[in-house]
Order: sequence, then C-alpha cells, then structure tokens
Amino acid sequence: MLNKRTFIIAEAGVNHDGNIKKAKKLIDIAKDAGADAVKFQTFKAKTLVTKKANKTQYQKETTGSSQSQYDMLKTLELSKENHVELFNYCNHKGIIFLSSPFDLDSIQILHELGMNVFKIPSGEIVNLPYLEAIGRLNKKVVMSTGMADLGEIEDALDILINSGTLKENITVMHVNTEYPTPMEDVNLYAMLTIKDAFKINVGYSDHTQGIEIPIAAVALGAKVIEKHFTLDKQDEGPDHRASLEPDELKAMVKAIRNIDQALGSGIKQPSFSERPNKIIVRKSIVAAIPISKGEVFDQSNLAIKRPGNGINPMRWYEIIGKKATRDYEPDEIIEL
Repeated sequence: MLNKRTFIIAEAGVNHDGNIKKAKKLIDIAKDAGADAVKFQTFKAKTLVTKKANKTQYQKETTGSSQSQYDMLKTLELSKENHVELFNYCNHKGIIFLSSPFDLDSIQILHELGMNVFKIPSGEIVNLPYLEAIGRLNKKVVMSTGMADLGEIEDALDILINSGTLKENITVMHVNTEYPTPMEDVNLYAMLTIKDAFKINVGYSDHTQGIEIPIAAVALGAKVIEKHFTLDKQDEGPDHRASLEPDELKAMVKAIRNIDQALGSGIKQPSFSERPNKIIVRKSIVAAIPISKGEVFDQSNLAIKRPGNGINPMRWYEIIGKKATRDYEPDEIIEL
C-alpha cells in the first residue's frame, strides 16, 4: 500500500444513504477520479449506540434534532449481502474496497470478505477489545486519531503491535473529527509530531471544506489521504455537506498526483529537463576587449558572459595572470 505514490482513500462513508445503487455510483466516481480505494462504514446501530445517544452538533444541523442518533444510523446500515455485492463490484471496477468496522461483528464480516486493509475510525482508538481483534488479524492498518493525544495513540499502537500487527504495516492518520473542520483547528504539524514520536508512517484524513489541506498534507509527508465525497452536497444525510462533489474529488486526486511527482528523490542535482539550460544560462570567461597573443589576462581585458560552454567563472583567479596563447576578439571564449 505504501510507496512513493500517495494512497488515496475516497471516503464514501454513509453517503450512499442506505441505497446500494447509490453506493455503486459512488464507487464509479471514486474509480473515475483516480482514487486507490473507496471506503464505506460497517456497523449495526444496535451495537454501535444506545437508543438514547445524542447526535453531534453537525449531525443535528444536517439531519435535524428530532431523530435520535440510533434512528439515523439505522437507516444507513449496509447488510452483509450488500457488503459482498459492493466488494465484488469494486473488484470488477479495479478499485480497492475498504470499510471502517465499528464493532467486533463488523470486523469479522470484513475479514471474511477478504479485506486486507483495516481502517480504524477515531472513536475506536480507545476500544481495547476492538483493537486487539484487529491486531490479531495481522493485516495492514490505517488508524485515525481524532480527539486523541499522544498517550492514547501510544496505547493503541502497543495493543495493535502486541496483538500481532507489524509496526511497518500501520499508518497513523492525523484527523480532526469536526465536520467541517475549522482551518484554525486543522493543526497539520501534529501529523509530523506523530511521525517523529513513533517513527511510523503517517497520513491525513480530512474534514475541511475544499481540497487544499489534503494537498498540503501530502507535501508535508502524508503517505495516505482520506477524504469524504458525495454525489451531491445538498443530499439529505449527516456527511454530505462536508464532502467533495465528483469534480472536486477528481481535482484533489490530480493535484496530489502532481505533488507525488514534484516531491522527487530529494537528491539535489540538475534534472533531466533543465540540463540543456546549463550551457545557455550559465556563463564563461570571455575577452572584454581585443587581446593579443602573449598579453597577460587581467580584470581589465576579461569579462564573464553567456553562454556557459567555456571556462567556468569559478576559475577566474586561475586565469588572471596567465598569458594569452593566441589573439582574441571581444566576446571570444578564453581557452587555456
């Protein structure tokens, strides 16, 4: 999963609104945009929340406050059969199927489905039995850390690793769980703090509006990017308004792929495209005035001008004081 190319997860989440046809359209959009994976959410409302659990403020704003979180989530469930259908559809389309499990039963469903990368949502980073269950699978793990501090991240990593998951197979995602995230709360440098603290691969899961923050995260070293997307931001449902529409998702992926190329090897040397410019843009030591054979080169009869196919001006003091071996016209390149 991890290489020089950023692994981009198009987060469909619950933006299918419980509709399998809509879920397939989201898969089509993710594939067309060039994402590596499309991710859903696997849960049963009855094992995720109590029937009296409150909605978050953003959920109240997007879906109203009359309905409980339980009732809202109940309408967004995907059945085991739906998962099989979507998994197979992703294979047919040539894009990786991912889903975040929110309980132990969901972990097992996704494991039996053959999913090889497990995404741990932010809310489960303090769920010890859940972390042990995923750790025992020894799969690749992408773990979100919204609302967590370094101590909680360390505890979660210890559980995953002690349960059997290799550290090199874990990517820790910096994320803020507010939808949408205010710019002043993004704190992208925290991703670097996580990387330095645990010497681990890092990524960024974005809930801001727009595409500039995930692009900036890639420039800072994110190996994985996750971003919500939807068919239409005006659709009814909790996450649509903080999601990208298809054209925005495509623009984000294109920009990240450009950044992937632009980051390069880190070796400072002339690039293939600029090598021809060296002769044109750099300079050589030339005659400033007519110079006769045997005349001594000095600062009054020499100049430094383009092109750069002669003696490098860094050898200036090596040339000063030597005698001309032939006559020179003005602008002729000096030879030794």
